[in-house]
Amino acid sequence: MNAQISFHDGHKISQLGFGMWQVAEATAVETLLVAMKAGYRAIDCAQIYHNEAPLGEAIKKCGLKRSDLYITTKIWNEEQGRDKTLTSFDVSMKKLGLEKLDLLLIHWPSPHRNLFTETWKTLIEIKKSGRVDSIGVSNFREEDLKKIMDASGVIPVVNQIELHPRFQQKTLRAYHEEFGIRTESWSPLGQGHVIADPVLKKIADKHKKTSAQVIIRWHIESGLIVIPKSVTPERIRENFDVFDFKLDADEMKLIEKMDDKNGRIGPDPGTAAF
Repeated sequence: MNAQISFHDGHKISQLGFGMWQVAEATAVETLLVAMKAGYRAIDCAQIYHNEAPLGEAIKKCGLKRSDLYITTKIWNEEQGRDKTLTSFDVSMKKLGLEKLDLLLIHWPSPHRNLFTETWKTLIEIKKSGRVDSIGVSNFREEDLKKIMDASGVIPVVNQIELHPRFQQKTLRAYHEEFGIRTESWSPLGQGHVIADPVLKKIADKHKKTSAQVIIRWHIESGLIVIPKSVTPERIRENFDVFDFKLDADEMKLIEKMDDKNGRIGPDPGTAAF
């Protein structure tokens, strides 16, 4: 059963959600309806993915109650700063067709702009207005988190970061734990680079599952929120079919040993200048 993960603000999110990165706008509605039918209820979107409008359409078409769905979107780097953030949020809400959003994130700290603290204060303002339930961040380093918390006194409910068996971010996760920040994994399958690992293959064969299912199960049993992405209906369903088996302690340890401090696949949040 897909567990509900509690945030420190009292709200909850499904532990296993559906990520919309690289889900093409033209086919997004169809893909989302497949995902929702498969059982996904938490949908992770972003302005820069250019598929908020199809998500809004899928919400209307899926036949589910709005209260059954959990929708996340993100403020893009070029939209940081108070005025731009407020305008950008309005645009996102119009595309999504929503009166209220479940979770709003700052997509990247984009430190060279030096606007993420102002942007965080703006998210607090939006939350106080009642238009969003929870606010958090994505790709923030420990120093970025400290800066916004010191400046505002408000702790993000979540930090969405690159996290997979070859890049487990244990130090940052420990910092999250200290403040009650939930960790959410993007690119949880390592963008396909990790799946062929023989350690995972051996574990998968034992459970009569795929390596991808084993990786998702590892995220779940590690207490992480996880948002795998696929546009293939069979894979979408397969990625959700992970609640009928468990990894034992030895299997968890084997996967933990795969961690590599140089295993990052995506951009480094400290130097990313887009």
